[in-house]
Amino acid sequence: MIRSPLRAGIALACALSLSACGGGDGDVYVGGQAFGVTKAGLVLTNNGGDDLPVPPPGGEFFFPTRVETDSGYNVQVKAVPPNVDGIANCVVTRGTGKAVFTINTIRVNCKIRTHKLSGNIVGLNGATGLVLVNGTDKQTITPNGTNPQGFAMAEVTEDLPYGIAILQQPDGRTCSVENATGTMRETDVGNVVVRCV
Repeated sequence: MIRSPLRAGIALACALSLSACGGGDGDVYVGGQAFGVTKAGLVLTNNGGDDLPVPPPGGEFFFPTRVETDSGYNVQVKAVPPNVDGIANCVVTRGTGKAVFTINTIRVNCKIRTHKLSGNIVGLNGATGLVLVNGTDKQTITPNGTNPQGFAMAEVTEDLPYGIAILQQPDGRTCSVENATGTMRETDVGNVVVRCV
C-alpha cells in the first residue's frame, strides 16, 4: 500500500514538470532580427497563420505564439512597408527548420527603394577640379561646355537624409550649393543648384 502513494507522487511530479522540460505544447519561441525597417507595414507569418507586425526600427522580434518542440517553423514575409517595392525585396534567411529549442537566428532584410539625387551647375565656365560629396558619395565634375551643366549623385535611400557639399572648389571659381540638404521622400530630387562665380 506504500507503493501507491509513492507512485502517484512520482506521476504528479512528472506531469507538473512536463512543460518545463519541453514536453508540452507551444514551449519554443521563434524569432530573430529584422533590418531595413523605417516605416510601419512589415508583417511576418509563421507556418502560414501566425502573423507578427514588426514596427520600425525593426531589430529583434519573436512570435508571441510558441510552437511545439520538434515541430517545424516556416517564417515568411506577408506584407511590406510602403517604401519597399514588393515582398521579394524583404528576404528571409534561416526562416525554416525544426524547433528544438528557442530560435533567434532568423534574419529579415528589407531593401528600401532609392531615388535619384541630381541638379545643375551654373557658371562653371569650363573650370576643372570641382568635387561634390554626399556622405561617402564623391563626384568629380568634368566640364562639358554647357551652362547650366547637369550632374547626378548616387541614388539615396528613401527616408534617409542627404546633404551635398563642395569637397573641392574648381580652379579659379568659387561655388556654393543651393537646396543642398533634405530627406529623400517618395520621388526623385532634382532641384539642387551649384552656383559658381
